[in-house]
Amino acid sequence: MWHTGWADGHAAIVPDDLIALRTYDSFETRTRAHLDDAIVNDDVTAMAMICDDQLYQFYVSASARGTGLAKALMQEAERRMRNAGVTTAWLACSVGNDRAARFYEKAGWIHTATEDLQVETLGAPYTLQVWRYEKALTSASA
Repeated sequence: MWHTGWADGHAAIVPDDLIALRTYDSFETRTRAHLDDAIVNDDVTAMAMICDDQLYQFYVSASARGTGLAKALMQEAERRMRNAGVTTAWLACSVGNDRAARFYEKAGWIHTATEDLQVETLGAPYTLQVWRYEKALTSASA
């Protein structure tokens, strides 16, 4: 699901050399490394991963969009981060991923910067320009 979701949201907007690194096997390996950080719904149409104060990954399959699942998943991810003591969370959105950016903004996340981020690969980190979003996780944002 992560591999399919990543391709759906990124294949048209990221450099070809990053696409070449994003093989099915790379997602399988990275998924295993982050299983303890994952939130996945019962039918595996949505997933989020949390890494400290970062909403590290967030995907909803095309078939589940518009169902309210994304909103519920975001609320659960924010609740878990808040319960872990995170007061300001952040996430990275690939520059050009307008659909995701609209969702994050609707969910109360604020675009705070455009920056270069070292993204995880199976080899050396890859530098990608991203939109940084942040959100204060107070009881009022629940």
